Amino acid sequence: MSEYILKDFPARHELIDWYRHNKTDRVLEVNAHLHTPYSFSAFRNVEQIFNMAVSERVGVLGINDFFVADGFEAFYKHSLRTRIFPLFNIEFIGLLIEEQRSDIRVNDPINPGRTYFCGKGLRYPFELEPQYDCILRNVRYESQMQVKEMVEKANQLLRTLDPGLILKYSEVKRKYAKELVRERHLARAIREIIFSKYMSESERAIILHKLYGGKDSVVSQDDEAALENEIRANLLKAGGKAFIHEDPDAFLPIPQIIEIILNAGGIPCYPVLLDDKDGNCTEYETDMQLLLNELEARNICCIELIPGRNDITLLKEFVTFFHENKFIITFGTEHNTPDLKPISVTARSNTPLDDDLKRISWEGACVIAAHQFLHARGEEGYVKLDGQVNRQHLDEFILLGKAVIEKFLTG
Repeated sequence: MSEYILKDFPARHELIDWYRHNKTDRVLEVNAHLHTPYSFSAFRNVEQIFNMAVSERVGVLGINDFFVADGFEAFYKHSLRTRIFPLFNIEFIGLLIEEQRSDIRVNDPINPGRTYFCGKGLRYPFELEPQYDCILRNVRYESQMQVKEMVEKANQLLRTLDPGLILKYSEVKRKYAKELVRERHLARAIREIIFSKYMSESERAIILHKLYGGKDSVVSQDDEAALENEIRANLLKAGGKAFIHEDPDAFLPIPQIIEIILNAGGIPCYPVLLDDKDGNCTEYETDMQLLLNELEARNICCIELIPGRNDITLLKEFVTFFHENKFIITFGTEHNTPDLKPISVTARSNTPLDDDLKRISWEGACVIAAHQFLHARGEEGYVKLDGQVNRQHLDEFILLGKAVIEKFLTG
């Protein structure tokens, strides 16, 4: 494992003095939320992520896989190669019990109570105390048990159509997954076994029609990403014939997720869904002030958005509100579907972000960079290990983060 270069940086005051003498006041392009093949990703490998970032002039990247930090080492290696600053993050799927009982959707547009939640700026190398490591291993195990049941149900369906169509968990993992097998891996595997068995477009259309229970496929067979999304929606999501309800043990309560993140040295972060294509938000996110109150009650000082799914006007209003309330705010693209889109962050319909939004995203990344730097040196970060936040020193962390990133980029 590569030695973490931040450990050898000067002390914070020396670093800030160096930055003030050499600073350029530039605002770098940031993508703080990217999934890699270690969970599921549009990318073939981590190298591709950094090569695209270089061509698009993105200066900061954040890995953000589900349940695992296995990609951290490769991510760090390519950050050194390209001199793109790395943010070490992780993502969980948790549950807010009261919201589930009250039929309140949080940041999952379909399932009440289900909550995506991130940890930002984790220690590198990734490390957990044994009790938390055990919890995380159990969550991974439960998630794979659900996937294996999906494989079996999908096989039962495929065998009724053609005994030669067989899906194997071990093969799916070997061919498509680095660590965890997810629904999207299964959708890719199903598409490929159909295409390997049936050569003509008409034959494939017939088998897809039967697979979907009498519904015709409505996407081009040449568009692999769209077809995999369609297979997933028709078979593997709620209502599909191969769908398996997740075991409650696969969902951790949010307070426990926060404990794990803090133990890993990270900053708890709520990923905001915001508006859908019709302009609607979930019940949990509709009122910005109520959402702010909920997050602050849990000592959550960081939010993240995926602007590509949001209207630029609403995005600007929402981000401005939370920025005025001294939240760390970052943006990303996820890339956890088969669609290989640009790494540069834009709002819905490829609407560019304005200078204010880019600056807010940049400053959020700087706070996380400062947090990583201080933890690498064994010092206290922006969020303390007990969850308390150094909010009164936010501007100092932004300045320190700028110095850390500039030092990393310039060597």
